[in-house]
Amino acid sequence: MYEVTVEDSFAAGHYLRDYKGKCENPHGHNYKVRVTLSGASLDKAGLLLDFKDLKEVMKHVIDRLDHQMLNEIEPFIELNPSAENLAKYFYDQTNGRLKSLTSGRVAVKDVTVWETDTTTARYSE
Repeated sequence: MYEVTVEDSFAAGHYLRDYKGKCENPHGHNYKVRVTLSGASLDKAGLLLDFKDLKEVMKHVIDRLDHQMLNEIEPFIELNPSAENLAKYFYDQTNGRLKSLTSGRVAVKDVTVWETDTTTARYSE
């Protein structure tokens, strides 16, 4: 299997429902997101996927969340905007775009979201 990875970042506010502690109050983070792709075959240029194409796929998700209150954006109106749920959201959103872009040749292997410099959540299937 081949793998490629791209990292990007965004800033957003959120609060956690059904949580007892400081994080139940509105606050913000400078998130970092790492998306790793995998696939068994390369394209004609010898690439799994051009890094700029993965950045563009991620940009669609990041632009929707950047400088927003996550609790006011679907699916986080109902779903708690935890780092774990953000990782799954990025996984689902980027994987859907990649499947159509690459005719299923490339898939998301995993997504890691940094909520702070020392705390991460990871999602994979």
